Amino acid sequence: MSQYPAGSVPAVPVCPRHPGRVSYVRCQRCDRPVCPECQVPGAVGVHCVDCVRSAGAARPGVRTVLGGAAVADALLTRLLIGACVVVFVAQQVLASLTSDLLFAPAVALSEPWRFLTTAFLHSSLLHLAFNMWALWVTGTALEPLLGRWRFGALYALSALGGSVMVYLLASPSGASWWTGTVGASGAVFGLFAAMFVIQRRFGRDTSAIVGLLAVNLVISFTGASISWQGHLGGLLTGAAVSALFAWAPRERRKAVGVWGPVAVGLVLLALVAAKALVS
Repeated sequence: MSQYPAGSVPAVPVCPRHPGRVSYVRCQRCDRPVCPECQVPGAVGVHCVDCVRSAGAARPGVRTVLGGAAVADALLTRLLIGACVVVFVAQQVLASLTSDLLFAPAVALSEPWRFLTTAFLHSSLLHLAFNMWALWVTGTALEPLLGRWRFGALYALSALGGSVMVYLLASPSGASWWTGTVGASGAVFGLFAAMFVIQRRFGRDTSAIVGLLAVNLVISFTGASISWQGHLGGLLTGAAVSALFAWAPRERRKAVGVWGPVAVGLVLLALVAAKALVS
């Protein structure tokens, strides 16, 4: 047992809506204590009723439990889905768009924008539908929890990581060097990884996301015309970025939220440069 001098007893966290109730459970969006009556179960952890009721209106200055600026909606997720849908329609109208923007190791260095533009292209309506469904399910859970900047960095780096893995594992003397890949799957696998990492960080049940990942990885490695390299790259990159966000010390969350993604991006670029030197 510990003793504290008179007048120095540490304050216990209490629910803002019910000051008489001590609570060590915190809202996953705003990080405020929340009593059982004010808890609303979420995809990751619990939310307070104020965050749930403020859907569509962010509270300035409020930070999430992971240090991001609190947002009550998933605007960036909607914009990404909208962009993929618009690009898919454009692919049907302009036949050359796919070949101009898809990723292929042979043209990766001469046209580096393809590392990311490929994430907006899809090979079929079914391909688009599955990826957009997965983006919606994971994005609406992660974006309010991470904040737009962190979520955007996670998505972009996961997409980049997928293309980098395709590049690293392709052989300049083989057909894989000229094989094109399209799809947001690398980024989506990064979001899957983030769901797992963050749920583990807060002690939540991960059986559902583990099952989903297992099924998708089996399909990735056994299905025809599926880039398992891109899926693996997105998965590993998403896990790395989300681990930085999830385990950053409270006093360093802002710095880690900025420099962590930058560091991951530099590592990916270094891997590409190393591969180019030996190819």
